[in-house]
Amino acid sequence: MAPARRDCSGWEMFLPAGCLLLSALLFHPGVAKVCNDRTKHGQDNSWFTRDGENLPIMVLMPMNESALMSSISQGIEPAVQLAIQHIRESRNYRFSLITKIYDTECDNAKGLRAFFDAICYGPKHLMIFGGVCPSVTSIIAESLEGWNLVQLSFAATTPVLADKKKYPNFFRTVPSDNAVNPAVVKFLNYYNWSRVGTLTQDVQRFSEVRNDLTNELEKADIQIADTESFSNDPCVNVKKLKDNDVRIIIGQFDEHLASKVFCCAYNLNMYGSKYQWIIPGWYQRHWWEQANSTNCTSKKLLTAMEGYISVDFEPLSSRPVKGISGRTPKEYEKEYYRELQQKGVEASKFHGFAYDGIWVIAKTLTRVMEVLRTKQGQNMYHNFTVDDREVGKMVLDVMNETNFYGVTGQVMFRNGERMGTIKFNQFQDGQEVKVGEYNAIADVLELQNTSIKFQGVEPPKDRTFVRLQRRHINVPLYSILSTITILGMLMAGAFLFFNIKNRNHRLIKMSSPYMNNLIILGGMLSYASIFLFGLDGGFVSDKEFETLCTVRTWILIVGYTTAFGAMFAKTWRVHAIFKNVKMKKKIIKDQKLLIIVGGMLLIDLCILICWQIVDPLRRTVEEYSLEADPQGRDIAIRPFLEHCENTHMTIWLGIVYAYKGLLMLFGCFLAWETRNVSIPALNDSKYIGMSVYNVGIMCIIGAAVSFLTRDQPNVQFCIVALVIIFCSTITLCLVFVPKLITMRTNPDAATQNRRLKFTQNQKKEDSKTSTSVTSVNQTNTSRLDGLQTDNHRLRMRITELDKELEEVTMQLQDTPEKTPYIKQNHYPDANNILSIRNFTDGKDGEKSILKNHLEQKPQAQWGSMDPSRISRGPLEDINSPEHIQRRLSLQLPILHHAYLPSIGGVDASCTSPNGSPGSSPRHRHMPPSYRVMVSGL
Repeated sequence: MAPARRDCSGWEMFLPAGCLLLSALLFHPGVAKVCNDRTKHGQDNSWFTRDGENLPIMVLMPMNESALMSSISQGIEPAVQLAIQHIRESRNYRFSLITKIYDTECDNAKGLRAFFDAICYGPKHLMIFGGVCPSVTSIIAESLEGWNLVQLSFAATTPVLADKKKYPNFFRTVPSDNAVNPAVVKFLNYYNWSRVGTLTQDVQRFSEVRNDLTNELEKADIQIADTESFSNDPCVNVKKLKDNDVRIIIGQFDEHLASKVFCCAYNLNMYGSKYQWIIPGWYQRHWWEQANSTNCTSKKLLTAMEGYISVDFEPLSSRPVKGISGRTPKEYEKEYYRELQQKGVEASKFHGFAYDGIWVIAKTLTRVMEVLRTKQGQNMYHNFTVDDREVGKMVLDVMNETNFYGVTGQVMFRNGERMGTIKFNQFQDGQEVKVGEYNAIADVLELQNTSIKFQGVEPPKDRTFVRLQRRHINVPLYSILSTITILGMLMAGAFLFFNIKNRNHRLIKMSSPYMNNLIILGGMLSYASIFLFGLDGGFVSDKEFETLCTVRTWILIVGYTTAFGAMFAKTWRVHAIFKNVKMKKKIIKDQKLLIIVGGMLLIDLCILICWQIVDPLRRTVEEYSLEADPQGRDIAIRPFLEHCENTHMTIWLGIVYAYKGLLMLFGCFLAWETRNVSIPALNDSKYIGMSVYNVGIMCIIGAAVSFLTRDQPNVQFCIVALVIIFCSTITLCLVFVPKLITMRTNPDAATQNRRLKFTQNQKKEDSKTSTSVTSVNQTNTSRLDGLQTDNHRLRMRITELDKELEEVTMQLQDTPEKTPYIKQNHYPDANNILSIRNFTDGKDGEKSILKNHLEQKPQAQWGSMDPSRISRGPLEDINSPEHIQRRLSLQLPILHHAYLPSIGGVDASCTSPNGSPGSSPRHRHMPPSYRVMVSGL
């Protein structure tokens, strides 16, 4: 075998891979048998030992100080020797263990050669102890089945070795890196963190841990918000974690890159009360000082690192329990450090696992020998050797049954993996403090809540918790506007009471009290819709909110049509009466106006019913961007607002707006057409125009502002409510306040306004006439003044009679079946007045005739009657030709003088049956239209 060894050395110099291949071939069982036959033909190869016999243990670990991880081995040797000493002192074992250390130098080729030399040239090895470097350990562990050997490692934590299909004969007393994952999941569940992110260095060791952690998180139903991997610069990946709102970050990276990670975290403000970092706990002490290769100062790093949680296996048990060696972990630790001082080496964090590992080997060998002796007694011809497959299987079974309490806690294997204790440390004020531990065997997490400290008043949140907050209408605002609405409804109720109480009064009766009631009803419905507009999801359920969407729309539309429809119907009646060119007598009752309003409401109902059936209003929720919590809590506010919408909202609103717009235009047209009708009790054109103007302007402004304040329910509700209140109040006040004032001050003013205007116009004409006459004849000034005085007095009397005629005319319009007549004692007066009027309207010659007439009959009385007619019956007297002629002579001139002069009419002399059409020369060329109007009257 020496040439082979020299060839191997030569292969190493030129082609290390070839040496590895050659070594792998030597691991074949046949080759191993040849090696044993050639080198151990004179040695005892049986598993049996005599009492007190020394059993050598193959120890594989790097011892050369220049090799990687050699510091671990230097601190392990004192623990191994101490364990052998304690085993010997216990006197419970029939053999003595001795260690035979083979230096692997953390090099794959050298490690394989050391292992081959131990097999071929070393003593009989029943088990292998060691394996520090992951690459060397994995290569050797993969070949153990061919050599029928079992390896027990105390420091190989790589998760790769957990694959039992590939490494069936490998065990370890130290938990693997994957063993921390169940502990991390338990820790996350303890604080109810269900959303995390991972940041992994792009190395196989960390990738394996990350993959296993992903499986554990999925089993625990914990969401992995983001998974980031990096090679050198982690800042880009750290920023992605922040952008994805990852608060709990599980890191897998070495200490050289840890400083870069926390430097990036500091620059991105990913530290403090809102973030929690969980990183490996196997870094060296004060690693941030030794591995700081960033631009961040130590102060910045310490600021970003404050509060991080590190997770690692527990090197020594914290429980004061005497283990298999009869010593507590503290007692063992004292002896271990005493040995270190004697040898002058540094401690290794794996020394406890190495100490318990020697005890595992001792217990396993003892148990296997006992079983073999029993079987040997049953079959004395069977010789059990180290090459026996049955013995190898027996060793594996005994190793899996291991269960005792050592200095690292309870030593127990599950599928070759150590079920150990995981500790949690927290970085506090520049040092790590233990805050809890996890027992993998019992699956129990114990945290020292008094020791753990978070940056905030409570543990960080695993995400930016979004709290949905309804943007609702403030109760004080709703109360204020509701109070104003109630006052408006009380005002409308007062107007309704006033209208009903005085419905038989001439002023109210002439203004159609039924239509007035509909105007009030429409206003009250509009007021009532305000209460419904102020109710949202904070007051009612979602289903009730959808119902409110429909109800308030119906109430507002119907209320608008009822109020303005009644108002426009009244105006239409005035227009129909006074704008009739043919001057035919028209009687329009309130029933016809009610039919008109009902037709308008029917159109509304058709639109609303089709709207409800085809595309009903639904409750929709509109969410807005996140907002910071005003109270400074670690939550975000996502406002949402409820709307009443449907699929084709624009189309339906367009139909409603078009119909209402046409209605308002029609009302404006009627108001303009009847603007010259000067009977306030009948005509509301001026007030209708003001109402339409105010309502139109307010609706346009309100709709625009309401659309712009869609996301501000308080402002929107305030604007909508104030627009409805303003429009309804202004409309009701314009319709009823003038009537109320007239009723309180002068009930007859409604029919006097026009006649007063007429009298004032006549005064102006008389003044002009007086001036012209004075210029012609200065000598007749005093006589003309007297005639003007008489003329003015007689015109006043005509005005009084005109008032009574208008009242009778309006009563005929409202109640055609009743025909009151003018008192008989007025007729002579009227005839005398008309006679005088005819004379006074003539030229100067005619005025002199009038004067002579007055001088000849000074005793004439205006109220005198012919005694011969008093004795006749009422019917005969009324229907007599003289009375008919007298009535015509009375009514036609009065209508002539009362109405026609204001619109360019003619004097009574043109139409009186007692005078000829040519008696007044200044009216001979009267336009034809005026003749039609006169004959119609």
